[in-house]
Amino acid sequence: MKKSRRDFIRNLGTMGGAGLLAATPVMALADAINPSSQPGSEADDQSFTLSILQTTDVHCQVHPHDEFFWENGKPTFRKTGGYAHLDTYLQQERKKNPNSFLIDTGDMFQGSELSVKTTGKAMVPLLNALGYDLYLPGNWEVIYYKKAMQTLLGSLNAPKVCANMYHDLGDGKKGELIFPPYHIWNVKGVKIGFLGYTDPLVPLRQSPNYSKGIIYTKPEENLAHYVDVLRNQEQCAYVLIVAHLGLSQQIHLANQPECEGVDYILGGDTHERVRKPIQCKYSKVVEPGAFGSFVGKLNLTIQNGKVIADHYELVEITASKYKPSERLTTLIKENEKPFQQDIYSIAGYSTIPLYRYFVVENPIDTMILDALKWKVPEVDIVLSNGFRFCPPRTTPDHTGNIPITNGFLYDMFPVDSTVRTGTVTGKQIHDWLESELNNVFAKEAVERFGGWVIKFKGMKVAFNAFGEKDKRVQQVWVAGTPLDLKKTYNICACERDGDPSDMLCRMRNVLNAKNTQHTLHSVMRDYLAIHSPVTPTPPENADVLDAPQTLLTQVTGVDYQFH
Repeated sequence: MKKSRRDFIRNLGTMGGAGLLAATPVMALADAINPSSQPGSEADDQSFTLSILQTTDVHCQVHPHDEFFWENGKPTFRKTGGYAHLDTYLQQERKKNPNSFLIDTGDMFQGSELSVKTTGKAMVPLLNALGYDLYLPGNWEVIYYKKAMQTLLGSLNAPKVCANMYHDLGDGKKGELIFPPYHIWNVKGVKIGFLGYTDPLVPLRQSPNYSKGIIYTKPEENLAHYVDVLRNQEQCAYVLIVAHLGLSQQIHLANQPECEGVDYILGGDTHERVRKPIQCKYSKVVEPGAFGSFVGKLNLTIQNGKVIADHYELVEITASKYKPSERLTTLIKENEKPFQQDIYSIAGYSTIPLYRYFVVENPIDTMILDALKWKVPEVDIVLSNGFRFCPPRTTPDHTGNIPITNGFLYDMFPVDSTVRTGTVTGKQIHDWLESELNNVFAKEAVERFGGWVIKFKGMKVAFNAFGEKDKRVQQVWVAGTPLDLKKTYNICACERDGDPSDMLCRMRNVLNAKNTQHTLHSVMRDYLAIHSPVTPTPPENADVLDAPQTLLTQVTGVDYQFH
């Protein structure tokens, strides 16, 4: 008597126990059960579309905010973002196409007072309510240290992936991966593979103690292996890297032979707005801005089990276009309520728009440097890191000036670091400037860090951004006098958790390094209380000789412009 279909399926378990199942491709077994499911069969010849939606670098900006755009050669601003507005957009997209997949590629838990006051916990219910399908940890996910990162990401409902973060067993020995290396989305028998990589430079870019207990590796170390797994073992029709490496590094990776077999890199970290995919040797690369202002939308057309076309667009989440959803609005209000009074308390005013988008100098950083030099007048030079995070603030209130709230101070400085002073030689300053400029403008993308040019006051520097390594600095003046390589200078910057006692702003062998009684937030509050309203017009202390002062990206050599 012939065996029934049910008996056949039941017997598969027995075959697997004998090792036969492990040696038989899963798709071949499915085809044996139902030949009509094979790619190219009559059942599959109708095309359908998959939508992959991406956010990145939202930095806990839960409300709509002023956003910067470069249009017709000048800045312009529009209200964008907000999780409640994003929720409306996502609901519309899912209604249009139920085969939609939502990912976030990092920096979800750092960047606002609400996040700091709750050590990131306030973000968890919001992210879960938005219904993400996959997450990748960014470089700032470690801000509350390793254990908190694991707890926060573990509290999210969707899977997490990262193929280059390992438990540190001590003495540089790698343990297991902290997160699974990849995830597979299976739609109507078609597999889409997502492989995750985050920035291996986290221990250098962030305060070292944040990532203590984690070993990061370069993507190239295991990329080819996992592409092979997804392509040949899992039989994925399409393979994407979800990345938090920065646009330069993502372009570099897409040109490496290890990336062969990867169709797209959906990137993050450097807040770049890629509107047209950058075609590299092996893969296309995109990055969808920051602060929830945009969603990257990749549509894949499927027919006969294969991707026959792809289309990408960068969608602006304009606040006036996408009305806030009631459920996210309520949830945000509930989470903010205990901290609302302080978040919206006004610390001072600015007469000009505040933003942080130009590579070289910006009003936000000018205001910070002015405050530090006022608070610590005895130093020759004050320094501030080349941060990217912090959305603009450009809308005046009833006074006619732009309010600077306590919450905005946290947007500028989520870490209220201690102000630190020390003494260095002119040669140390010169060599450090060369190193910092190379971090931003290195010819080889693999050498670039994720931040902008370091900011300074009390010193003026003329340099070639795209000059030869270690020869970019052309002239340096301190208090109007040429830098003396043998002379010593007093400097001021912020302390980084875990740095050696003789390090300041990544400058080594600093003498007389010591903490002051001031923190960044206290300096800003004190300064604004006395000097408000401020007009922090960038003074061109950093004079770039071979590029415009309005440079908006460090990426060169590809068809891309930031706007």
